[in-house]
Amino acid sequence: MAASAGQLIAMTKAFIIEIESRTAGLVAKDERGYCFFSAERVFDSLEGQRFRSARDAERAARAVLRAKEPQANSGAGFPSI
Repeated sequence: MAASAGQLIAMTKAFIIEIESRTAGLVAKDERGYCFFSAERVFDSLEGQRFRSARDAERAARAVLRAKEPQANSGAGFPSI
């Protein structure tokens, strides 16, 4: 659709954030930065947060996923010998 004289068309800049083949959510740019919208429950803690860049939102999503993953070789549940 073309804009007529005196009409302003707002374009949204939105980016999908995928972490390890999982859709974490998307960020949409506005005048206050990039707002995160969660696509999976594991990323709900980021819902509505604002970021300076889409890359910052991606880093935050990676950190959330890392924090939720069980610690590999942590020995949890096994007594020390």
